[in-house]
Amino acid sequence: MRPAPGQVLHFSEDPAIKRFVPHVAATARQPEAYVWAVDAIQAPAYWFPRDCPRAMAWLGRSSSAGDAGRILGPGGGDRVHAIEYGWLDRMRTTQLYAYRFSSESFRQFGEPTPHAMVAVEPVEPLGPAEPLGDLLAIHAAAGIQLRVLANLWEFWDAVAASSLEFSGIRMRHAIPRVSG
Repeated sequence: MRPAPGQVLHFSEDPAIKRFVPHVAATARQPEAYVWAVDAIQAPAYWFPRDCPRAMAWLGRSSSAGDAGRILGPGGGDRVHAIEYGWLDRMRTTQLYAYRFSSESFRQFGEPTPHAMVAVEPVEPLGPAEPLGDLLAIHAAAGIQLRVLANLWEFWDAVAASSLEFSGIRMRHAIPRVSG
């Protein structure tokens, strides 16, 4: 599920939102109120239950072949997402919905590389919420590896130290690091 040209998406487990009003999220790092959305590039990072911790890596212009081989593995495409075993059942059973918006109401957010789109005024979706369906299947259809790990931190540390592009979302919900 990706937005069409001129659109952005917001993903939610609630299929009945009619109007999105800017607010300051409980986990916000900034004091401004926003409606959050993502573009086609960032959309796959949100094909998860809301609070699911995930570590993700993908090829970028500066990615080395060695890092790609080590992190992505042979024959594995150019992107990998990792979750913990404790979230697998929720990945299989959560019904996630996409709301489409005109990108005209949104601006890029994030420095130095934008990672989201934000609106500062209330916005209404272009239509009803669209169910994504099977979250594992949507990853497979997009050619994204989905790894299930006992603990995300070793993978996260390897990704963060690599030349690949990466993102971690809801990592505060991950199982604590294994002390070694």
